Amino acid sequence: MYSILLMLFMVLASIKTVRNNKPMTVSVIIPAFNEEKTVAHVVSVVKSLPYIGEVVVVDDGSMDQTSKFAEEAGAKVIYHMKNRGKGAAIKTGFKNSKGDIVVFLDADLKNLTQSQVRNIVDPILNGEADVTKTKFKREAGRVTELTAKPLLKFFFPEIKFDQPLSGQFAAKRSFLNKIKLEDDYGVDVGIVLDADVMGMKVKEVDIGKIDHVLSTLTELNVVATEVVRTIVDRATAYGRITMIDSLGQYIRMEILGLSLASMGIFSIFFIRFVSFYVGLAIAIIGVIIAIYYIIKIVRISFNVFSRTDGNMRNLKTFLKMHSPIIVSAMILLAMCTTLLGSVHFEGGKVSIQPVSRNLIIFNSPTNNQTVDVRGPYTVDKALENENTSIRMPTEALATLELNYGDSIYINNEKYVLNVTRPKEDNTMRIPNAALTSMGLNPGDVISDGDLRNRFNNFYAEKALQTNGNSDNINITEGTILTNNMQSGYNINLYLNNTLVSSSYGIIKNGSYSIYINDVKYKTITLNPDNLNQPYTVVIGDDIFKIEFGTPLMTDMEFANSSSGKFLNFIY
Repeated sequence: MYSILLMLFMVLASIKTVRNNKPMTVSVIIPAFNEEKTVAHVVSVVKSLPYIGEVVVVDDGSMDQTSKFAEEAGAKVIYHMKNRGKGAAIKTGFKNSKGDIVVFLDADLKNLTQSQVRNIVDPILNGEADVTKTKFKREAGRVTELTAKPLLKFFFPEIKFDQPLSGQFAAKRSFLNKIKLEDDYGVDVGIVLDADVMGMKVKEVDIGKIDHVLSTLTELNVVATEVVRTIVDRATAYGRITMIDSLGQYIRMEILGLSLASMGIFSIFFIRFVSFYVGLAIAIIGVIIAIYYIIKIVRISFNVFSRTDGNMRNLKTFLKMHSPIIVSAMILLAMCTTLLGSVHFEGGKVSIQPVSRNLIIFNSPTNNQTVDVRGPYTVDKALENENTSIRMPTEALATLELNYGDSIYINNEKYVLNVTRPKEDNTMRIPNAALTSMGLNPGDVISDGDLRNRFNNFYAEKALQTNGNSDNINITEGTILTNNMQSGYNINLYLNNTLVSSSYGIIKNGSYSIYINDVKYKTITLNPDNLNQPYTVVIGDDIFKIEFGTPLMTDMEFANSSSGKFLNFIY
């Protein structure tokens, strides 16, 4: 019996030893934004090391050929539709990598060498560290010396690295899975601080001299701001800052009361799954808390302010301290006045039907909008003799991702999108036939969030923007408007090997028709799992090449042969 148990123990021990001796895999993440001149070099150096299992380049909304050169160098490329920041790119790369060790390298390193990469990775492979960060000779370190080091010395005096903001570092995936990666330039120092607090072995390695593209003072200001925010946030989270003064506590409780009152009122009118009585109770509790603490704040503020000479400097400090309360009160007041302005008396009934505008935070691929207030849109009849056009506000076009001059087909009838009339910025004029097909009536109000639902599954033909190399050719694309985001691809159109236009959309397995001057030229079969093959269109002496690029999320679907014209080259 004992011999059997001994043999079992030896087998289990041997299995554990085999697992422990299993070599650690390494992934390299390279965030890149407009780095077409250097990204291929960085990828090539990393790929030449035998123990690097994968190289992931995250193209953070580049407007050059960063993705193309990275792919040609052998990297896996993930594309952000808009620039979201270094930290966000690192997070995307981390989520899409598999290595036990994750290495982060900048894409603008002009003279990166194999030995420098080995210096970063080897200490972790050899068990000397859980995290490695680099120091190196460089021409500039203004943010480090004037911002990061003074703050770290004050809040985290135990951290004594020469260069705490190094952009090149590596860490075990098991550690990175436990921390929050910042979305901006604070990501580097955030990892160092988290590792220090969690007791990880952090080693600073010297990698010699590297050449970065030097940042302007404006860019450094952004970096410094994000680094300061990260350090202060970590200092607050880890108890290095303590806010215990009575006035600060009263202010927080007053904001809590005002926020609860606002949330209760909002719940009553806008949140269906919260009952009326629950919303009313939340609002009443918030009002009671707000009244109780505003009395305390007034008393203590009066005592503090009355002990000073009342000069303008003290008044400014007083207003800054109380500004959160003022803003919270203004929000509550704005909400109440908005609701009161939406009260209707009709037939002995009192109804409150607020119609909100949509705040859109969205980076459109066509016009690069980031913040926009859209809708609601009021439906009206088309003007006389305008039975084949729809007048639509620019904000509605942006939501549908179309442009003036494009066409929408409703019940097999073609309608050209046209500009709105003066002083009708939020009016959509739609012909009667289209109104009937869409189930709309004049006077109906459509919120921006509901607009794509109204046009869901409609076929549209949109003109693609082209550069000056194709002035004699217009290109239109057939697309299906959808109301949900799906995985799609971008396509690049080359005229005689020069990129002239790009687009994006969902591709499904099936046939797609290409037209020349509205006459079918050819039908191609596409498989979203295999889009490596380019397709050509010959028009006279010109050769168009269609290439499918990086995957992305979109709510536009390319029209297949049964739905319309995938591409139409008008020569």
